[in-house]
Amino acid sequence: MNEEEAWRYADELRDRVRPPDFPDRWFDVTAFGPDVTTADPDVGDPDGPSGPGERWTEAFRAAIEACHEAGGGHVRVPPGTYLTGAIHLRSNVDLHIEADATILFSTDPADYLPAVYTRFSAIECYNYSPFVYAYGQENIAITGEGVLDGGAGPEHWWPWVGTPEFGYREGMPHEADDWAELQRMAADGVPVEERVFGAGHYLRPNLIQPYLCRNVLVEGVRIVRSPMWEIHPVRCENVLVRNVSIYSRGPNNDGCDPESCRSVVISGCVFDVGDDCIAIKAGRGPDGRRVGVPCEDVLIEDCDMRYRYGSVAIGTDTTGGIRNVFVRRCRWGGPGLYFGLYIKTNSVRGGFVENVFVKDVEISELTKEAVSIDLYHGDGHNGDDPPPIRNIHVADVRSDRTRSAYLLRGYPEQPLREITIKGSSFARVQRADVVSDVERFSVTDVTIGT
Repeated sequence: MNEEEAWRYADELRDRVRPPDFPDRWFDVTAFGPDVTTADPDVGDPDGPSGPGERWTEAFRAAIEACHEAGGGHVRVPPGTYLTGAIHLRSNVDLHIEADATILFSTDPADYLPAVYTRFSAIECYNYSPFVYAYGQENIAITGEGVLDGGAGPEHWWPWVGTPEFGYREGMPHEADDWAELQRMAADGVPVEERVFGAGHYLRPNLIQPYLCRNVLVEGVRIVRSPMWEIHPVRCENVLVRNVSIYSRGPNNDGCDPESCRSVVISGCVFDVGDDCIAIKAGRGPDGRRVGVPCEDVLIEDCDMRYRYGSVAIGTDTTGGIRNVFVRRCRWGGPGLYFGLYIKTNSVRGGFVENVFVKDVEISELTKEAVSIDLYHGDGHNGDDPPPIRNIHVADVRSDRTRSAYLLRGYPEQPLREITIKGSSFARVQRADVVSDVERFSVTDVTIGT
């Protein structure tokens, strides 16, 4: 795929990933609740529908079920604050959160049980339900101008990562043992139905996760305070994420992570998050090889990436392979943002990355590279599955400040191939670029200044 073919393909991808249609039926969640349970009496909005002691978990369930059974439509969340546990979407249902409405998720892990089929850090298992979850559904959406508030912080969820920066103190439970056990299970081929975590364990759930779904829309909403990854579609097809703003600087708080998906468009979004803004993934290690589903046909356009690690990351989880990624008209930068295009993997993760095209990007400031393609990331060169990385093209980048313009590191026996950077300028670069084990590397009409 050359550049002309690539951008023509990107336009076709944008045109074919369309939002799902919903019948003009409306189901107001307030007509189905609230269900008064053991909610924290200090949580609630006395001026809105959710008063002290009121939870809306059952109301959301009932409204979504009624909408689904009627043939589809919209579940309206009017202004106010709605305290709830897990919300599970059904086919042909749009969860529409109006302006001045907040869905406030409970901080009690029991509200996300029973455990559901999910992925934690790209490995399949059963774990706490993602806060908004769908499995095997079609035509689903989360829309509106309201807020999804995960309630996470140094007091809830974030300490499970096990670092003092996020509230952990000596003697608190954390995820290290569970994470090690899940990786062992995957390496030993333990069936997924036997990899059960959830109650009594400490693997944080994602905020939004459609799994094996088709025709998915997330539009307009604001997302804050997530336990972990914010929007994580897994093995989905036809996914549209547009005009979403995410502000959540917690641990592993990636903004949008399409994993083993096909036909994804991410457009007009703002990312101010605690990890990669967008991270494209395809399973991890032995589990990724077992499933063997790539992530392909991803278009990212007109987005602002402000904080913290990769602006557009491809990896670390590349085992199933990643191809056909297009990025255009984006803005990267801020005093706390590290990388621009960040392709990161190693010979333990394996897989492949091919056909990545970037153009028309404005960079205000990055603390590291504008373009980093590094096969020594993480586990380094300590496996037997060196990933081929090929056909990566970057054009028309305007950068005001970076550590260096690019860092490119392949392996002697598996070099990076067909890497081009052209028509770009990089000002106020602090150190020399790094290029090792790269075949067919081309730099044309590029200026680099100190």
